[in-house]
Amino acid sequence: MARILIVDDDPDMNESLCDVVEDLGHEVRSAYTLEDGLREARSLAFDVVFLDVRLPDGNGLTALPRIRQTESRPEVIIVTGYGDADGAELAINNGAWDYINKPASVQEMTLPMIRALQYREKTGTAPPPRALDIEGIVGESPLMRRALEQMAQAAASEANVLVTGETGSGKELFAKAIHRNSRRADGPFVIVDCAALPETLVESMLLGHERGAFTGADRSREGLVRQADGGVLFLDEVGELPLPVQKSFLRVVEERRFRPIGAAEEISSDFRLLAATNRDLDAMVRDGELRKDLFFRLRSLVVEVPPLRRRAEDIPGLAIYHAVRLCRLYGLEPKAFSPEFFKLLELYHWPGNVRELVHTLEQALAASAGAPTLFPTHLPVPIRVKAAQASLPSNGEEAQEAALPSDPLPLDRAGFPALKDLRKAQERHYLERLMSLPGITVKEACDLSGLSRSRLHALLKEHGLGGFRG
Repeated sequence: MARILIVDDDPDMNESLCDVVEDLGHEVRSAYTLEDGLREARSLAFDVVFLDVRLPDGNGLTALPRIRQTESRPEVIIVTGYGDADGAELAINNGAWDYINKPASVQEMTLPMIRALQYREKTGTAPPPRALDIEGIVGESPLMRRALEQMAQAAASEANVLVTGETGSGKELFAKAIHRNSRRADGPFVIVDCAALPETLVESMLLGHERGAFTGADRSREGLVRQADGGVLFLDEVGELPLPVQKSFLRVVEERRFRPIGAAEEISSDFRLLAATNRDLDAMVRDGELRKDLFFRLRSLVVEVPPLRRRAEDIPGLAIYHAVRLCRLYGLEPKAFSPEFFKLLELYHWPGNVRELVHTLEQALAASAGAPTLFPTHLPVPIRVKAAQASLPSNGEEAQEAALPSDPLPLDRAGFPALKDLRKAQERHYLERLMSLPGITVKEACDLSGLSRSRLHALLKEHGLGGFRG
């Protein structure tokens, strides 16, 4: 017998699904709000959770990672009457077992649950995964846990891996961790900085050349592809690989064989390919800047490294880890941290991600001199200014808070609002708060809210609000 949780604010849907699950011989619990659902998921071990998207106190999609990370790690089936392609993509990317549109038949609702339970039964007896070496990777947020799960899957495979993420987010750290935890850990890890390769020498550097193959080739040179034999070839910023080289490199990826420039015979290299990029490779394919066939070879497995601004809860741990490391490196006494120091770090939006945080800590340590504790005053002025600005409410937020009383539902008939008016006011308040997040883009707004781009733009237009960057 399994234990199932149903989180849906529709009483008829909730109760009928409870009846069906009980008839199948399982224990069932129900919740009508997101808060109650999260509380249940944290307090009891569940095998499967049916999770609605639009709940009175929040969006089920935004809570999906938190439910997946509870101790029992239940499978989550999203059920919604407002399904769209963007929501389905977000749900699956965040680990949902399935995405079901209401209304749905009993079979459509229960078959995914049955399959999920069969999967858990088969995998529940498997040996526990071995501990991973994640040196330098710090974070316990749901987004980081998801990235580490993807990294573990990649380490256990021999497939090509594409590591995506913004500049400074830690893509190379993840690539090295994949290598260290793979069966090729004892082999070489050869880094190719595609952004720094001279276009006229790309093929020579990758494939190597024989003496006299071209002017200036006074000796034979082994290429980077050959150097990676038995290990990993890591293409950093693969989106910068020149288009003319992509065709010849595609054959190398497919066959692991190539002919050095000027050589009479082909040679082979048993390498595993890892690549990283901060660019939108889908857009590059559409624009003809990246070959589609190479793109598909690169992304057999994908590891998404989240930006620092989307995992602010990881900032204190990151700051402590790197401050200790830097103090040891520079021969300094360990530093303590004031609570205000962490608070200011969490307010800043970190466009340079972890790399910028490390540089900031270096500056703070230099500014603190012999002081035993780091305070906000030790941080660079531009960061303190930006963080202070981020802590201020926008004018729209102040106006909305003034328009909404602390208790919007009076206890008498005078001034009692219509439900649609109350919903509209709360919807506008939500959108204004969403838009006020530092550095927020359209994609991030859609990820956080669970709305599609078209629906988000329609709501902004309906409420007379501006747009997002990006």
